[in-house]
Amino acid sequence: MVTYDIAVVGGGPAGLSAAYAAAKAGGKVILLEKDESIAHSIRTSGVTWIDEIEKLGIGSEYYNPIKNYSFISSSNEVTIRGITPKACVLNVRSTYQHLAMLAAEAGAEIMVRSRVTNVVTTPEDRRICGLKAKTPKGETVIECKVVIDASGFSSSIARCLGIVKEWRRYGIGAEYECYCENLDYETWILMVGTKYSEAGYAWIFPVSKNKARIGVGVGRPESYSDPLQKLNDIMDKKLRPLDGIGKIQPIELHYGFIPNEGPRTPIVYDRLILVGDSAGQSNPLVLEGIRYAIEYGRLAGNIAMKKNCSKEGLAEYEKIWKDKNQAMITSALRVQKRWIGLSDEEWNREIDILGEMSVDEFIDFIKAEFTIGKLLKFALNHPKLATRQLLGLVTRS
Repeated sequence: MVTYDIAVVGGGPAGLSAAYAAAKAGGKVILLEKDESIAHSIRTSGVTWIDEIEKLGIGSEYYNPIKNYSFISSSNEVTIRGITPKACVLNVRSTYQHLAMLAAEAGAEIMVRSRVTNVVTTPEDRRICGLKAKTPKGETVIECKVVIDASGFSSSIARCLGIVKEWRRYGIGAEYECYCENLDYETWILMVGTKYSEAGYAWIFPVSKNKARIGVGVGRPESYSDPLQKLNDIMDKKLRPLDGIGKIQPIELHYGFIPNEGPRTPIVYDRLILVGDSAGQSNPLVLEGIRYAIEYGRLAGNIAMKKNCSKEGLAEYEKIWKDKNQAMITSALRVQKRWIGLSDEEWNREIDILGEMSVDEFIDFIKAEFTIGKLLKFALNHPKLATRQLLGLVTRS
């Protein structure tokens, strides 16, 4: 048996950030990643916001900046154009490797191709106190004060303990990372309507001058269609806007799942913290969660290092998360519910509403982040009833 202060399960952005923060705070930390390397399998499209990600120390060398945003439906198209980039598409592999280097430099022990096989609990009250794992060095038993479950969509540690259930609503996505002959690398594109996805959307997210991630996401349980089959159909037929890109050659296939019902409650237990996709920490509207994974992974690592590792002692983590994000999540879930139920004709009208927004208004809307001052300005600039109704979904308390 080997003893640590903190054991982190999962080598994605949440787990790596938790390991970094706990090690930097002086903890003896081990991180277990089931794949052969960090970022061995890409399960995200890497879309996020420049101001948010740079606050977290992810610099411009790790992303492609985006300043224009296009929406395409069955018979409509709008583009919201900006002057300076506000969004970006991360180089996911290099970003995760960067986070791993930070954790290693801080003193965290990282073990790849290491799979947790069971949890260890105290005999008197069944509280988690360690893990059993298969590693390249053989089977091992890890004793620790706190486990951070950053295992992703599976929430594997929490499920092993029987304290959470499978996600009821989630997105499943397939994408190709492709060479693209003629690519507008400053514009990301969302395609909506049934020919692209019955309950979701398709996308083109530029990674660099001639490289983009082209994918399809499908919401469960609203649709049980296969996103990869839908993606292949779109690419084989070169549906708009792929018909304007010229040669498209896939070089990687990515496939992943993401929770789509808001965060779990609770996300802290005695000696256990859930973070990232394990906790459901993502924007339910556009399903971007890397910035949350990094920010709240670091918070989890710091709070886990405090002396009191009971549920009450760890509760500060959940309170900070809810205080900052619950209103946004509630608003985003309302818009998500509206969008999932739209017909093709309704989508044609919906993107006209989006097209009336400025870049800043659009980003505030997508992030569901509106101040009173922004609301008043928006109401003056957009008197149409339909626009106000859509905005009302974001602002209703």
